[in-house]
Amino acid sequence: MNKEPVIESSGNVFADLGFSAEEATILAMRAELMARIRETIMDKGWTQAEAAGQLGIGQSRVSDLVRGKRDKFSLDMLVTLATRAGRHVELALS
Repeated sequence: MNKEPVIESSGNVFADLGFSAEEATILAMRAELMARIRETIMDKGWTQAEAAGQLGIGQSRVSDLVRGKRDKFSLDMLVTLATRAGRHVELALS
């Protein structure tokens, strides 16, 4: 049985999948923001209709958000939605 070598993760799944460093960083930021917004929606017990009202978007957009359709949301829009959801967003550089 041939075993594939185990390769340690870089810490960014998108970089590990072969995206450029720039694109991998943006994709990871978008994924993190989407996860935190979904978490907030669940924690507050909002229905999709309630979330749509709180976030100022249509219910179909909330559906896209909770289903993780990251290609439908820019980084700017996700920062806006996270802020509307009551989250504090800040950028940290290392």
